[in-house]
Amino acid sequence: MAITLTERAAQHIGNFISRRGKGLGIRLGVKTSGCSGMAYKLEFVDQPSDDDITFESFGVTVFTDAKSLAYIDGTELDYAKEGVNEGFQFNNPNVKNECGCGESFNV
Repeated sequence: MAITLTERAAQHIGNFISRRGKGLGIRLGVKTSGCSGMAYKLEFVDQPSDDDITFESFGVTVFTDAKSLAYIDGTELDYAKEGVNEGFQFNNPNVKNECGCGESFNV
C-alpha cells in the first residue's frame, strides 16, 4: 500500500508549505461528490490525526485515512503544466470511470 508523489509535485507542495510558514505535509483523501461518485480532496496538515496513515516522497509527507486509502492506494500525485493550465494530476490505478469534466471518479 502506498501513495507517492512525483518529484515535481513534491517540490510544488514543499514551496507551498514554505510560503505558508507552517505545515507537516498534505492530506489526500476522497469525498462523495460529482457525477461519478468520488472526488479527491487535498489540504494542508498542521496537526496529524490519531488514525492517519503516512507516506513520504521526496521529503514531503502525505497523510490519509484508512477509508480513503481503499480508493486511492497506489495513486501517484503529479503536478503538470500544459500550456496555460497547471495543476495536480492523480494517477490512480483503481479508477474505472471518470466524469467528462474530470472532477470525479468511481472505482
